Amino acid sequence: MTENPGILITLFAFLITIGVLVFIHEMGHYLVGRWCGVKADVFSIGFGKELVGWHDKRGTRWKIGALPLGGYVQFAGDMDPSSSASDEWLKLPAEERNQTFQSKSLLKRAAIVFAGPAINFLFAILILAGFALTYGESVTPPIVGNVAEKSTAATIGLKSGDQILEIDGDSIVRFSDLSREISIIPDEKVEIKFERDGEVISKEATIGVRIEEDRFGNQYRIGLLGISPGSIERRDVSLWEAPVVATRQTAEIVDLIVTTLGQVISGRRSVTELGGPLKIAQVSGEQFVAGLNQFIFFVALISINLGFINLLPIPMLDGGHLMFYAIEAVRRKPASPMVQQWAFQSGFALVVMFMLVVTFNDLASFGLFRVFSG
Repeated sequence: MTENPGILITLFAFLITIGVLVFIHEMGHYLVGRWCGVKADVFSIGFGKELVGWHDKRGTRWKIGALPLGGYVQFAGDMDPSSSASDEWLKLPAEERNQTFQSKSLLKRAAIVFAGPAINFLFAILILAGFALTYGESVTPPIVGNVAEKSTAATIGLKSGDQILEIDGDSIVRFSDLSREISIIPDEKVEIKFERDGEVISKEATIGVRIEEDRFGNQYRIGLLGISPGSIERRDVSLWEAPVVATRQTAEIVDLIVTTLGQVISGRRSVTELGGPLKIAQVSGEQFVAGLNQFIFFVALISINLGFINLLPIPMLDGGHLMFYAIEAVRRKPASPMVQQWAFQSGFALVVMFMLVVTFNDLASFGLFRVFSG
């Protein structure tokens, strides 16, 4: 087992991870806002007390806050979380008002909001494309090599040479698809379709559970079918193919996020498995000392998660704004200020509650409550 990284390395890795991803996210909002003719009053990395800041020639205040758990771009006229027009906005001269967020068309406002999550996905795709160019792509077919004794595969009669076709209706093209599908459904009952000598066979089985421990002592419940591939195959990826491969991999990661989130909501996966800022900090440090490639890949994963979470239709998040813009497009007028204020206050409460839950999970995973209880 590798010794865990020290507090300084963990803090350094966490600040790099969060700082870079928040900067990229907010830069997406900022750049598209500029293209749409909106003036940015503040560009902040972090919240709370300003540690350092400066004004650029356009009058934007660039600053770094004391609490490095997010950031924001405050556009001209953006007076409250719902970005609704205020009395101050109505009193602005026409020239200044035309540079405000509220003055822009619905499509432009939606583009500015969507740009943040979109650039997080794009950043991850660029990283994954780089990995694809450097290391190629796994194309190992989902053909059974060896079958472990007393495993799920042995229980349903899988044999060497069988080709897995589907897991619960999801098509399996590569062995990596199979590993990804199985790993996130430990102890779940599924239908497995496979082909043997031209005949398609369907079996129901309960996926096995393997407790894995990484080099830092963290334990995970992993789904286990009990087979290994017959051979390992990889292929080189060209410069033109790399973005396609990376986009597909990003979509597969999003599918995993959706699946695991659905498992938590439905109760099939414990809410205690959700991690928060402290857990991200811990893993950031671990991946940093594990090697540059591991750390960069981890940053790509967090970027995808950040983009996905921000697109959830929860007021206070980008997805909540987009939801209201969709309502506005259908109704031909925005929701009333009272409805928007109520929704964004509820969204704020939901986000705070979620942060409390994941922080509680983080502290529990670090053994803090065991120490208090003796």
